[in-house]
Formats: sequence, C-alpha cells, structure tokens
Amino acid sequence: MPVELEVIFEITDQVEAFMPQPQRMVRVLTVLMVMFATSAGLYARKGQEAMKHLVLYRTVKVNGVSIFYREAGPQNAPTLLLLHGLPSSSRMFESLFARLSDKYHLVAPDYPGFGHSDWPDPKDFAYTFDHIAQVIENFTEILGMSRYTLYMQDYGGPVGFRMTLAHPERVVALIVQDAVAHNEGLGANWTTRRAFWADRAGHEEALRNNLLSLAATRTRHVGDDPDVELYDPDLWSDEFAFLNSPGQAQIQSDLFYDYRTNVEAYPKWQAWMQKTQPELLVIWGKHDLSFDAGEPERYRRDVPNAEVHVLDAGTSHWIRKQMRLQLWLVNLWPRTLNKSRHQRRSVIVFSGNVF
Repeated sequence: MPVELEVIFEITDQVEAFMPQPQRMVRVLTVLMVMFATSAGLYARKGQEAMKHLVLYRTVKVNGVSIFYREAGPQNAPTLLLLHGLPSSSRMFESLFARLSDKYHLVAPDYPGFGHSDWPDPKDFAYTFDHIAQVIENFTEILGMSRYTLYMQDYGGPVGFRMTLAHPERVVALIVQDAVAHNEGLGANWTTRRAFWADRAGHEEALRNNLLSLAATRTRHVGDDPDVELYDPDLWSDEFAFLNSPGQAQIQSDLFYDYRTNVEAYPKWQAWMQKTQPELLVIWGKHDLSFDAGEPERYRRDVPNAEVHVLDAGTSHWIRKQMRLQLWLVNLWPRTLNKSRHQRRSVIVFSGNVF
C-alpha cells in the first residue's frame, strides 16, 4: 500500500474513537473518497514516470543500410552505447534496459547482418570488423552522440576498441563484458577456428559446425555449468533459428574469417591500456568455455590495479545472474563516472551475456 494511504488510515483510526456513530459513517465515506483520489493520483504519476523511460525501437539509415536500435532513458543522463556479441543482437541488453534506464541514456544498435538491421548481401557489403566499426561510428554521429560510455560484449570488443582508438575523445569510459584482448585468451576450441583463418576453403565446413551448430550455440550459454536448469533453452533455440536464416551462414563465416584481424590488433589495444592505466574491473564467468579462463588476469597484467572477480553459478559465456551484474553497474558506475570526468578514462570488464 502507498505510504500516503497508510497515513490516512492511521489518522482516521485515531479520530474515529472520539466520534458518534453517524459521524463515523460520514468520516469513513470521506476517507474512501480521499483514498480513491489519492490512489488515482499516485498510479497516474507512476504511469507517467514509466512512460518517460519506455524502450523505443527505432531504425536509421547509415551509409544506405537500415540500422535497428533500442533506446531508453533521459537524454541528459550519461549515455551508454551497448555493443552486442555473436550471434546476438541488441536484444541481449533487455534486462539492463529494464533496470538502468532511469539513470542512463541507453542506446543499443544491431550490427549490419544481425538482429533487425539490414542484412546486405556479402557480395555488396564487406563483413569485416573495420567496416562494422565504421558503420557504428557513423551511427553515433547521425544520432549526435558526441560523448558516451562503450559497453562491449564479445564482438563488441573488436568494434568498440576500434572506435576508441579512432576517437578516444568521444569515449568517457569502457565496459568490457567477455571481450578478449589477448591472443592467449582464445581457448582450446579456437584450434578449428585458427585453421579456418589459415585455410578458409579447406576448413569452411568444420568452422560452421564449430561456431554455428546447435551444440555450439547451446555451449555458449551453458558452458560446463552442471546446473543446467538455470538456463532457458529458448535462448539458444532462438539463436540457432537466427543462424539458420537464409544468408546468415555466409555472413557469419565472412565476419568470423575477419576475426583474425582482431588478433593482429590485440597488441595495439594492450598498449593503449598499458599507457593510459584506466580503472579496470574484471568480472568473469567461471563456466565460460568460449575463452580461456586466464583472460581476466591478463587484463590485470596490463592494468595492475584492476579488480578481478570470477562469478560461479549461472555464469557461462552468457551471465545468468543478471541482478549481480546490474548491481555492480548501479553501485559502482556513479563513482567510476565521476573519476573518469575529473581524473582519467575508466574501464569496467564483465564476462558473460546478459538476459
């Protein structure tokens, strides 16, 4: 019950004890009318507050390509640009939109070839990380986003690091969630993928099975977590259906073939972190099989003052304990943002997807 109504009840109880019966009836009717008016006002205000932070689903043309994006939160709040991974879309950030849009201006685009954005034919559109980074950079310019924090998950890392090194003056801070920045961070299941980079024609079929099959899609969610009941199978079923849409196999194969350029760029990203010594928080999913478990400590090697946290239950490549992640953001972000404004650029690192 709203506190305003509780106060009305308390005052009424105290006054009624001294009133004759007819006056008590009049008082009760009056209180009921006040309660009704008060409740209507309270819920109307709550509805208006909710309306302010509705998630909007929009599209914008960028270099001739329709880019879909989610947007929520006050325009004058700190802006968070959220970059998704493979084979996700901006949908992966739904829970963060629900919990953070009262404090932040949230913008999450789908890359070309992903989600609800256009899927240009690979014959006409180069699916490379350089190209996607350029499209997303142009996307921010069209939306007038001159200052923002980058939230980078998985593929969002290669896209975001490119954007950061190209225009560091635009980036207030970095949040890195399960995005590798060291060659050693690519785990044992990358053997087939490295062979694909060395000889695409000879390993195309093996790569697609290793990266795009139902088993691989499920493993990205569950990892080696024995508590499989923590994971909703609809998530990997939906992703597998997306990966089997016409044209997707070629798009994803082309983009993943270009992933080798990320490995070549890792030393540049590491040098940037070593030079700037940003604040760094690493949260890693214990059951993540997509990347090597030692990657969080490699970030600390670049930034000795980094905080490192490895989460356990429900934290494979896709974090299930969404509340823990959101509490980290809500509790730590204001402090980090203030430091980034007055001292130096900040970086927060998370591992695992968010649903």
